[in-house]
Amino acid sequence: QVQLVESGGGLVQAGGSLRLSCAASGRTFSSNAMAWFRQAPGEEREFLAVINWSGGSTYYADSLKGRFTISRDNAKNTVYLQMNSLKPEDTAVYYCAASPRPNSRTSQYDYDYWGQGTQVTVFS
Repeated sequence: QVQLVESGGGLVQAGGSLRLSCAASGRTFSSNAMAWFRQAPGEEREFLAVINWSGGSTYYADSLKGRFTISRDNAKNTVYLQMNSLKPEDTAVYYCAASPRPNSRTSQYDYDYWGQGTQVTVFS
């Protein structure tokens, strides 16, 4: 079992940056692939980025165009999402997710564990 708690969301002006954190509990954290998704009101949940268990491999949604960076610190049981050049269309609830399957990628159905989400609001 893995429990996930996101933090770091908030209100930010367009062009600004935020770093989201996802703290995990559970002894299996370091063996899980970790991902970030987001969901805006009335929209489907959208994949953003995934990082493998060691942090040596990452994959991003094409739509991010290099603005977001995922990383993890297994010693701290934490995964991060650095978000730069934020736009109003980035406004959403951001979720982290964990999967014990090493080939987990973009589908939300690959992930067994989810946090409660953190709100990010970008104003122009």
